[in-house]
Amino acid sequence: MNYRTLLLDNRDGIVTLTINRPEKLNALNGEAKKELRGAIDSLGNDHAVSVVIITGAGDKAFVAGTDIEELTGLERESGRAFAAGGHELFDRIEHLSKPVIAAVNGYALGGGNELALACHLRVASDRARFGQPEVNLGIIPGYGGTQRLARLVGRGKALELILTGEMIDAAEALRIGLVNRVVPHAELQAAVTAMAKTIAGKGPDAVRLSLEAVNAAEELGLADGLRKEAELFGSCCATEDFREGTRAFLEKRTPVFQGR
Repeated sequence: MNYRTLLLDNRDGIVTLTINRPEKLNALNGEAKKELRGAIDSLGNDHAVSVVIITGAGDKAFVAGTDIEELTGLERESGRAFAAGGHELFDRIEHLSKPVIAAVNGYALGGGNELALACHLRVASDRARFGQPEVNLGIIPGYGGTQRLARLVGRGKALELILTGEMIDAAEALRIGLVNRVVPHAELQAAVTAMAKTIAGKGPDAVRLSLEAVNAAEELGLADGLRKEAELFGSCCATEDFREGTRAFLEKRTPVFQGR
């Protein structure tokens, strides 16, 4: 499929989606969100895809937010629908059956930070900057920032970022748990690719069900979450990959997983 706002690169099942609006610091407009939704749906149904990486074009920005021009004119009901559309897109990313890694190569602000939050893992360049500056526009984060940010870094730190609208650097983002790793800017692509290859080498069903179990932890109470974990653990035990993995361990060799 041809995209106007995305670049798609598939290398041995590791797919990099690049938001390609560098002249707008990769801000998400309606077309970019529509194309991103279509790409995510397509990749989720492609059994040959093992890991998805999301990044931004150029050296300045991952995604610098929502395209502000599309915010002007919003009122109560249209604003609610606008936020709901962002929720639906980012929920698709968060619940994708393939791991999604955000390669944060620059500014991740507003909707850009919320996009990174919806990804399963976040690796940042040492040049990256993060923030939820919506209060400067007289609005609140509307693409999940009030919910995912608080779950990831805690209520107090989330409120500090949201209420002040201030940016933080990559080192601070790592300290508070907003990102998993920080690497030198020139090494970002290699670091994310290495992480993706490591994950791609694991049992596909185990990876998929791990994502499902951890997502359930945020949606269920502890008792129900543990029951869900036991159910998914049992599902893993019924796979050929489980038998291959245990045999390979006992035989001191690298397992060859087939996704069955």
